[in-house]
Amino acid sequence: MAGEGAAMTFPARRLRRARHALAGALLVVFAAAAAAQAVVVRDDAGTEHRFAAPPRRIVTMLPSFTATVWVLGAGPRLVGVDRYSDWPAELAGLPRLGGLEDAQIEAIAALKPDAILASTSSRAMERLEALGFTIVRLKSDSYADVRRSLELVARLLGTPQAGAAEWDRLMREVDAAAARVPAPMRGRRVYFEIAGGPYAAGAQSFIGETLSRLGMVNIVPPELGPFPKLNPEYVVRARPQVILGVAREQAGLVARPGWGALAAVRDKRLCGFETPQYEMLIQPGPRMGEAARLLADCFVRLNSETAR
Repeated sequence: MAGEGAAMTFPARRLRRARHALAGALLVVFAAAAAAQAVVVRDDAGTEHRFAAPPRRIVTMLPSFTATVWVLGAGPRLVGVDRYSDWPAELAGLPRLGGLEDAQIEAIAALKPDAILASTSSRAMERLEALGFTIVRLKSDSYADVRRSLELVARLLGTPQAGAAEWDRLMREVDAAAARVPAPMRGRRVYFEIAGGPYAAGAQSFIGETLSRLGMVNIVPPELGPFPKLNPEYVVRARPQVILGVAREQAGLVARPGWGALAAVRDKRLCGFETPQYEMLIQPGPRMGEAARLLADCFVRLNSETAR
């Protein structure tokens, strides 16, 4: 019997060693998987952020950031948004947390977000940084900014390929909108007024870039910046052929000194948008293709009215 017991010990030891080796291999696999889930991004403020895993609780402090997270398939990770995020409707029940300069610090902190997406220009985020929260700051003036934001947020979410795919979709939509603009409308000088003035969307802004892709000529040159403050006399001297902006403001254009003589005002070559449409137009992000279609619709209408 002693010999029989000794004979059974050897395979038992080999089995234990095999189990230990398997456990060690599994640990290596699990460690590699965890490392693969680690996320490192550098935001537009130049700050590098490291996450052990893609954030699961996200707060967005601009509507365009909210839309970006949603179209990248991570809507369920949103736990709070800024007061102006009204798209998509499925997010209507989320806490509203203020805006650029009046963010509700205590309410945001109470949500315990893993990451907060905010504008590079928001000073209100400094208090949250001091409390130890991670603020990923993004810039969104131009097409290049929007593309970079899409790709950065996609990496942050652990779906790096989704950013490029979403950008390609946007460009196809903008190109399709451009193809609809009638030839007689191309080359028209346009003025896009921001919220009733005196600010405008310049050629360097994402709105200006969309207008350029649709074949329009912006009266505000690139050297004035993306959203410059203009003297009303500047617009009169520039003589835009089409004026775009908030619908409720356009009825009063004729009362502005010198504006009644502008052909765009006199002949009502105006693209006036109701508030929901206008808010979508001025949001840089994944709805820019929809915005391009809206602009193209107006140019088609103006061409039709001119042809009558």
